[in-house]
Amino acid sequence: MKEIILKSLAKIEEDFDVKILYAVESGSRAWEFPSKDSDYDVRFIYVHKKEDYLTIDQMGIGKKRDVIELPINDLLDITGWELTKALKLFRKSNPPLMEWLRSGIVYYQAFSTIDQMKELSKVVFAPNSCLHHYLNMASNNFREYLQGDQVKIKKYFYVLRPVLAAQWIEKYNEFPPLEFPRLLEDRLPEGELKREIHTLLKRKISGDELDYEPKIEVINQFLNEEIARLKEYTSKLNVDLPDFTPQLDQLFRNTLEEVWK
Repeated sequence: MKEIILKSLAKIEEDFDVKILYAVESGSRAWEFPSKDSDYDVRFIYVHKKEDYLTIDQMGIGKKRDVIELPINDLLDITGWELTKALKLFRKSNPPLMEWLRSGIVYYQAFSTIDQMKELSKVVFAPNSCLHHYLNMASNNFREYLQGDQVKIKKYFYVLRPVLAAQWIEKYNEFPPLEFPRLLEDRLPEGELKREIHTLLKRKISGDELDYEPKIEVINQFLNEEIARLKEYTSKLNVDLPDFTPQLDQLFRNTLEEVWK
């Protein structure tokens, strides 16, 4: 599969006249709870040539798109962000981008930009925005999928993971790992709740359908209470971060020199 992904990335470079800096897995495979029919969610960061930036129209305006998206099929979902778009989101500690930088499944990396971003991410990290992101994700999925007597049981993972990620931020004041098993082992004590989640995890990975089933009371109660508690915690959190724009401007200029020299 990696060969197919790399061929797709090479074709993107050729078709769009760009250089790809980084490409990773971002979905359930990176979170370590894939199903047997899970597709591949490939995300990448790319840069245009110098002259493409030296125009009166900025990237992302009009026809100068700052996203490349290939048509999604049953196997592959490939999307990329242009570097200035990525750096502006990075400045805000954008959680999806921060997750890309921490993915354990790297398909491709070239040049030094991403290593520098990974190093900077330790100080750019903004707990407020990341907590809001994960709690909104958890709340929306909990409300949409896990109410009523019969629930779409695989959706438990799409509420549990952001809740555990928020707990990690609360405890360590750092961006959480992507891997669900690591979050689970660190954040929950041994007991009925953890056993029920482990059972679900084994079923999902082994290929069980995990469609509509009776809701699991111990998990629902935990999620309901934790989402409320973490929202209260987040509402009182106030963290001021310095403006990293000068460093990111320099990183962008250095990337253009390194890539297109």
